[in-house]
Amino acid sequence: MSLTTRRRGLLLGAAAIAAPLAAAPRRVFAQAAAPAAPTGPFTLPPLPYAPEANEAAIDARTMQIHHDLHHAAYVNNLNAAVKDHSALHRMPIEELLAKIGEVPEGIRTAVRNNGGGHANHTMFWTIMGGKGGEPTGEVKAAIDRDLGGWDAFRSAFERAANTQFGSGWAFVTVAKDGKLAIAQKPNQDTPLMEGQRVLLGNDVWEHAYYLRYQNRRPEYTRAWWGVLNWDAIGQRYAAAKAGTLKV
Repeated sequence: MSLTTRRRGLLLGAAAIAAPLAAAPRRVFAQAAAPAAPTGPFTLPPLPYAPEANEAAIDARTMQIHHDLHHAAYVNNLNAAVKDHSALHRMPIEELLAKIGEVPEGIRTAVRNNGGGHANHTMFWTIMGGKGGEPTGEVKAAIDRDLGGWDAFRSAFERAANTQFGSGWAFVTVAKDGKLAIAQKPNQDTPLMEGQRVLLGNDVWEHAYYLRYQNRRPEYTRAWWGVLNWDAIGQRYAAAKAGTLKV
């Protein structure tokens, strides 16, 4: 075999190997199919705004994946967990989570994880879509009274979000008398499991921010203030004091 022939054979072989490798990333990173529409007592709420509404802090692609795939999966898994427990079908999610210790042991972990994920995300979508800035009115007065004012509150909340080890949430809880407090929770746990109510919360699971921020969680938690809807948060505060706030 001539040297030229051998070289031609090596080049053809390399091309044959390179072709499937070049195509491989497209297969590896292809987006998973969206879950089937949830069927059961719990349903996926629609986003109350377009996916690009929070672009100042969260890109539209992340919003779509977060809502259409992650939240939908929590709802599907929750419905699957309770499908043979008709008594649980009649409970609103906040009541189900408040009574998590009474849920049958065989499905308790699934309800805790997926029910918590459903409640947390339902709250999460409603408090964004705004222009950020500082709160006004009763919410500002409560932050000044209970959390040391806007600057101190913001620093403490970011610290809670950034130091939550692994996946989890930072929350502001609100009591019936209007008193505010900051709480950290792991995974999809929620203050609802302790009979409390949530004024607002930030999701620090990596799926909430990784496409834009990668491992820079503090950059995400700082930018997040710029998309809060303080009017919606003010409505949540009034509902919490009236005893009508759900999730």
